[in-house]
Amino acid sequence: MTHQGEILQEAIKNSGISISRLVQELGITRPTIYRKFKETTLDYNFVKRVGEVIQHDFTNDFDTPVQSQLPFTLPAVTQPASVRNIVLQPADQDCTKALMALQAKYIALLEAYNELLLKLYAPK
Repeated sequence: MTHQGEILQEAIKNSGISISRLVQELGITRPTIYRKFKETTLDYNFVKRVGEVIQHDFTNDFDTPVQSQLPFTLPAVTQPASVRNIVLQPADQDCTKALMALQAKYIALLEAYNELLLKLYAPK
């Protein structure tokens, strides 16, 4: 039985897109793609990105046991009852003040960090 890496390799070969172009568009190296061809299970996001580049839908390419390890249909996200019952309040005007206070603290922290870097790495 062929594994996911082999299925991926075959789909790439059949697409007519060169490995060089594929790795360039994916932002990976040739050795990385060849390692992926040897893997029995592949990451969903990686397969999806390859499919977008080579214009191929891998949804029906994997058999059922493999598909259970590689879900091509994303599970529905359910919210806990406590989250569903929250009523959104209008934004307070104090949010702007709180944001400005956080910004001032952040700037002070950056300045202290810069001073520390200067002490540690300044020419002696």
